[in-house]
Amino acid sequence: MPHQRDLFPPEASAYEREQLPAAELPSDAPIPVWYQRLSMVILVVFCFYVGLLVFVLPWTRYWQDNHYLLTSTVLGPVLNSGVIRGVISGLGLLDVWIGISEIIQYHEQRG
Repeated sequence: MPHQRDLFPPEASAYEREQLPAAELPSDAPIPVWYQRLSMVILVVFCFYVGLLVFVLPWTRYWQDNHYLLTSTVLGPVLNSGVIRGVISGLGLLDVWIGISEIIQYHEQRG
């Protein structure tokens, strides 16, 4: 349409020319070691916490006395069956295993 402005005006290329060349940008700078360690600790704690929660939750009273499961005629009996509880607990163990494997395979990149 002729009355609309361009989404990318031609002045944008002039702005790009004023920026630093690609060789001067610090794109090859290594990630600091403290940041690598912190991200690993956060990932492992998250995996352990969620994994243990998902592993234990189907076997507690919060799962059995859940109002939404008791009122649902379709989901209630399915989610209260032992097989489904076991599958959900297995997913929790898988999440814990992911956390353990991340600890085992951790390597710092020093630069």
